[in-house]
Amino acid sequence: MSATLVAKDLAGGHAHRTLFEHLDLTVAPGDVVGVVGPNGAGKSTLLRLLAGVDTPLGGTVTTAPTDAFVGWLPQEHERVPGETVAGHVARRTGAAAATTEMEEAASLLGTDAAADDRYAVALEHWLASGAPDLEDRLPAVLGELGLDVGPDALMTSLSGGQAARVALAALLLSRFDVVLLDEPTNDLDLAGLDRLEAFVAGQRRGVVVVSHDREFLARCVTRIVELDLHQNAVHVYDGGYESYLDERERARRHAREAYEEYAGTKADLEGRARTVREWSSKGVRNAMKKSPDNDKIRRAAQQDSAEKQARKVRQMESRIARLDEVVEPRKEWVLKFSIAAAPRSSSVVSTLDGAVVRRGDWSLGPASLQVEARRRIGITGPNGAGKTTLLSLLLGRLAPDEGRASLGASVAIGEIDQGRTGLREDLPLGEAFADALPDLAPADLRTLLAKFGLKADHVSSAVGRLSPGERTRAAMALLQARGVNLLVLDEPTNHLDLPAIEQLEEALESYDGALLLVSHDRRLLENVRLDERWHVEHGTVTRT
Repeated sequence: MSATLVAKDLAGGHAHRTLFEHLDLTVAPGDVVGVVGPNGAGKSTLLRLLAGVDTPLGGTVTTAPTDAFVGWLPQEHERVPGETVAGHVARRTGAAAATTEMEEAASLLGTDAAADDRYAVALEHWLASGAPDLEDRLPAVLGELGLDVGPDALMTSLSGGQAARVALAALLLSRFDVVLLDEPTNDLDLAGLDRLEAFVAGQRRGVVVVSHDREFLARCVTRIVELDLHQNAVHVYDGGYESYLDERERARRHAREAYEEYAGTKADLEGRARTVREWSSKGVRNAMKKSPDNDKIRRAAQQDSAEKQARKVRQMESRIARLDEVVEPRKEWVLKFSIAAAPRSSSVVSTLDGAVVRRGDWSLGPASLQVEARRRIGITGPNGAGKTTLLSLLLGRLAPDEGRASLGASVAIGEIDQGRTGLREDLPLGEAFADALPDLAPADLRTLLAKFGLKADHVSSAVGRLSPGERTRAAMALLQARGVNLLVLDEPTNHLDLPAIEQLEEALESYDGALLLVSHDRRLLENVRLDERWHVEHGTVTRT
């Protein structure tokens, strides 16, 4: 069924804080709307409002037809204890809820006319959700996505990449009339990204997607909604992502030019009025000194001149008052990130010599590799290929089953892993940071965290309760505080907003130590200077 979603004068936020307001947005069949903005601007809040999960602070959200099936797929892949892959997909596609409602309505059939009407509506929704044949369709899609787990596998047993592909399977199997996606590219490998992009590009239904994946946005979206936290404004840009970047830069430049023109004109008028006022006052004083008491004509002339000067001042003040005020554009908060350098390590940072790791029927290697000081290496490969295992070997955390692995001398490792586990999750952020950096003064600690947008409420919150983006910024703060000569980044852009990703790229450009960068972010791999790439697939590491 074709459906249109309309948001009118929409405002969202939390009880005491409005994140955005006055948003007008129409999502018609075939539209792909990208939502961008810094972390905390309200992107996920907007999706919840469009899905009808939360109540807006103002405005309305409607669909045409009114019974349109709006599907919302949240950012993090839930790991409900005891939930199977089949159960997860049924829940994410809305089939499970539709089935429950249909069965409850069926149990009341014949009691009254209202019960019969309820069943008719529930049955139609159940059919529209794709629930009747979901179980039959699921295995083929899991196989298409390269998942070697069956529908009965527990979600809690899956890796992050496997869970991401199950979430993608749910999307491919869904029958939503309007699709709302929150960071769907996180943890997907290149094959998964290609499949997601093909799905979105081929849609006849409306799609609203929150994403920080610049290449995905550039390839898929037809319109951009920007939640501008710094200007406290919402902007809607027609056209694709690259067009949005150009138009946004042009709009910001014009806003700054308009303010500077206004401020310059106002300052000029105020300066001229001040000068005329001083001349007038000085002229009157001089006239009183030079003119004899009986020189009435001279005094009258001086008084007339003073009045003329006063009129000029009033005219200038009137012109100032008539100026159309232009509010100065707020300066954006920009993450200033650098990676502290440690003393140089040995010339060879890490070595693998015929190293092999076995996990049941799966194995990695034999791998003979060397990481030299200041060498910058990008590591790619499909999910489950062994990239994280390779990192563990190189960092000396995992002993090979065959061969040899050794770490060089004076190696200072700085790491952002996929789990963002560099800090104790059971402690408040402030205490966990103090535990990791015992030599850092409390005042310096709070200042450092504030530079990464982590304020008092974050400092007192348990690390495990922080959002993925906040945990990533905390990990970046650790890198800035510690000396590093071997930097290991495993999918660092997951959950980072666009400004933070750009700052990370700038910091990597000036970083002078060895780098191991694992990423599926195509723009990041293109923008970061690399000396070589390693591709991990089918247990083999290929150097390019």
